[in-house]
Amino acid sequence: MFVTAMSSVRVSLALSLVLLASAVKAQPKESDYYKITTFETPLGEVIEASGFQLMPDGKMAVCSRRGDVFLIDQPFAEEVTAEQFSVFTRGLHEPLSLGLRDGWLYATQRCEVTRMKDNDGDGAADDFETVGDGWGVSADYHEYAFGSKPDADGNIIVTLCLTGSFNSDVLYRGWAVKVTGDGQTLPFASGVRSPGGIGADAKGRLYYTDNQGPWNGTCGMKPLIENSFVGHPGGFRWYEQAESVIGPQPVIPESGSRIIKEMDRVEQLVPPTVMFPYDKMGKSASGIACDTTGGKFGPFNEQMFVADQSASTIMRVYLDEFDGHVQGVCFPFRSGFASGNVGVEMTSQGSLFVGGTNRGWGSVGSRDFAVERLDWTGKVPFEILAMRLQPDGFELEFTKPVDAKTAGSVDSYDLKTYTYEYREQYGSPEVDHTTPTVKSATVSDDGMRVKLVVDGLQRGHVHELDSAGVRNQDDTPLLHSKAYYTLNYLRSSDAE
Repeated sequence: MFVTAMSSVRVSLALSLVLLASAVKAQPKESDYYKITTFETPLGEVIEASGFQLMPDGKMAVCSRRGDVFLIDQPFAEEVTAEQFSVFTRGLHEPLSLGLRDGWLYATQRCEVTRMKDNDGDGAADDFETVGDGWGVSADYHEYAFGSKPDADGNIIVTLCLTGSFNSDVLYRGWAVKVTGDGQTLPFASGVRSPGGIGADAKGRLYYTDNQGPWNGTCGMKPLIENSFVGHPGGFRWYEQAESVIGPQPVIPESGSRIIKEMDRVEQLVPPTVMFPYDKMGKSASGIACDTTGGKFGPFNEQMFVADQSASTIMRVYLDEFDGHVQGVCFPFRSGFASGNVGVEMTSQGSLFVGGTNRGWGSVGSRDFAVERLDWTGKVPFEILAMRLQPDGFELEFTKPVDAKTAGSVDSYDLKTYTYEYREQYGSPEVDHTTPTVKSATVSDDGMRVKLVVDGLQRGHVHELDSAGVRNQDDTPLLHSKAYYTLNYLRSSDAE
């Protein structure tokens, strides 16, 4: 009898282990859907990749923070070797962004925007021209400069970090400036603190990432709108030079307030389009890219992808547009990169190039530097595709049809809100917490959408939604159940 009982226990235990192993095996992984390829860099070269540009001959230009620009031959190849890299030029001053126009490669350096060209065809630049340098540079290590791609008129918008990330000791530090096609440098927007990247959405609207610190409670992606003020008053001293172009200096914000409240006092102030909750979505937001590949990068066409240096991740951003406003929601997307992600570049082939550096700050990725490529495997992950504000809640759209029972249960969702102090002290804790009530969850007939009726929406707050209980029709959980919606503007009932 004892032996029989023990045998039954063993059988039950074995069956439980099999079921557990099956459940673990069925759990989706990011790598099932998006593959990271890490390039082998040449021995002895330190390539702290900060910017990319695909060249007309199919090579990928990559700039390193240390002053070099390399070319990668056959950048989309499955097999990668160090022999793919060649030197295009050396000796630049901390180039962090690249662009292309009329056969010239443009580099935004700490001190200027430069363009260069290989005239004799030997694979190295031999012609260099200064395009614009109308801002100040000191010896401070933190005066980074990130530039946009040239637009149709040749204009490049450059975001200029504050001196030491706190002060503005030289001209236009803490500003965005416009370097025009004919070489002028014009003030564009004030209020920049510590930018980490710049990029355009599918409609050509520019955004930049700014990092937690004074007047930035957390990291965020902010719109670059001409003549606006994006939050940090440290560079106000330069309005004396800029006023004839950009208009009068804004009033100084009240420290310890909330940015939504200060918008009523400070006419030029614009809030972050998306706030990235600190630690939950990284600590150092950086490069920005937009998927305009028409599906070659997966189901997220026209969405934004934002790097984080500290967390070594790529986040995904959906922009929700209504009533003339644009605000957004961020989702986790892909982790596991080799170094601290900075520069990102989406190519028309559907590959996202990612550059990384620890730069002494450290990152989750353990390497000092890296050049990597992210490719879609062709498998569609079960994700929240979009989160759209409604007058009475949110509409969720999914990449695959949901299970009506789990998606239609309010118990599958957990919603909370919070915001950050808008203050001159460094950063901010989460404040003003609320817990809205999800009153109902209605699944569409095709299973692709769920309407959540919510009591307690909060203007100016991040709405953190966890949809951990939702399954698709194959009983698979979401690859990422968390979403963080920045609600700057409520939606009227008659909004389009």
